[in-house]
Amino acid sequence: MRRLLLLGLCLLPLTAQKKWSDEEVMAVHRSALLIDGHNDVTSRTVRGWDIASEKDARHTSIGKLRAGGTGAQFFAAYVSVNFIDSGGSARRALEMIDTIRHDIVARHPDHFVLATTAAEIEAARRAGRIAALIGIEGGHAIENEPRLLRAFYDLGVRYMTLTHTRNLDWAGSSAEKEERGLNGLGRRIIAEMNRLGMMVDVAHVSDRTFWDVLEASRAPVFSSHSSARALSNIPRNLSDDQIRAIAKKGGLIMINLGCEFISQRSADTSPWINPSLPKNARCEQATLEEVVAHFEHIRRIAGVDFIGLGSDFDGVSCTPKGLEDVSKWPNLTRALLERGFSPDDIRKIYGGNFLRFMRAVEQAAR
Repeated sequence: MRRLLLLGLCLLPLTAQKKWSDEEVMAVHRSALLIDGHNDVTSRTVRGWDIASEKDARHTSIGKLRAGGTGAQFFAAYVSVNFIDSGGSARRALEMIDTIRHDIVARHPDHFVLATTAAEIEAARRAGRIAALIGIEGGHAIENEPRLLRAFYDLGVRYMTLTHTRNLDWAGSSAEKEERGLNGLGRRIIAEMNRLGMMVDVAHVSDRTFWDVLEASRAPVFSSHSSARALSNIPRNLSDDQIRAIAKKGGLIMINLGCEFISQRSADTSPWINPSLPKNARCEQATLEEVVAHFEHIRRIAGVDFIGLGSDFDGVSCTPKGLEDVSKWPNLTRALLERGFSPDDIRKIYGGNFLRFMRAVEQAAR
């Protein structure tokens, strides 16, 4: 009995979790360069709302970004699929790029600086400013013309989400029943993105398109705002095989914080996922513990080096309790530490992994 007791005492330090003080949590949090892969506040600024204002702010404002310690933010140049039918997708993309460059960055130069490379993200951090980056959401923005990729790249666009909620002539969407993959034009578009150094984003693509992209791309690819399908079984999330494939290619999975992406409970009660529910139905709110489960799952099946943050703030209607907006990132830091993620793990997840991935895409282009 005495030997068993001694053995238990020896094992205790290995299994007991460290208690983290507020000061320790914030020291870890501040040591990380926090890069968020997707934010849709641009759909508000393009209509005239000022990101410096707290009036009517939802998930994002300058004050909230500063409070949460954001170091770099990809802002979405989102183009509605309605423009596929009405025309003007490229024009709308230009309007959305303009709101990032001018309504956010140029209007608030003390807080933001436009960044287009991994080195510029790090330089912004040293200067005490938030790096603002541009990602096009919806490949219909190029109107089937690969030449437009060069123009968008010159304006600062550094990733393109290949599809949104509609199939394109050259790629399939996860929202459509038809499992469309890449065709010849789609492969030309991927090749041109690789040549430019524009990151290929597989969020929103069909499973068939996903595997075609993995085969076609010379550079690593990523998902700017998706979570694990094993924990919330919705088409927008990634299967375990997909997660492993992205990791094997050197890419990144940036975890989406929308409740439906995080919690099966939320997905099952969401009218977005279940159109038979009343339009005014509200999904159940996800928890911080359910968010951390996605980080744990991806770490277990692929490794900690392939996880990032892709909140989708201001693009989702429901956010988890404790992660209601961009000011609440320190709550995630505490939750990860308390689940055994090390400070080095957190620095990788929050920004180190993305910088490695972005540099790999830049190197592939060179």
